[in-house]
Amino acid sequence: MSEGGVRVDEQKVYEILSVVEEIPSGKVATYGQIARLTGQPNQARLVGRILSRADHYGDYPCHRVVNHAGRLVPGWSSQKSLLEAEGVPMKSDTHVAINSCKWES
Repeated sequence: MSEGGVRVDEQKVYEILSVVEEIPSGKVATYGQIARLTGQPNQARLVGRILSRADHYGDYPCHRVVNHAGRLVPGWSSQKSLLEAEGVPMKSDTHVAINSCKWES
């Protein structure tokens, strides 16, 4: 996988996706949380870029990943409905109630 002209190790891609796969239904994780869990604490943006292309690698519950404030991905209209269907409480149309649904990994 190439990101901004830099080649990303496929092993790192699958490490990130395997953590995402572990997020239980009804819970959310943050980009930073996933970065820390994969030993890359300062790479939250890389996590986001990888997740934006996750469909090239298989079917992963990327809708369960939000930013540190619980904000949904701008422009991804189905993310909110997918999370609501799993019982994730919403704080607003654009944010989950992160304090009540954050995955404690």
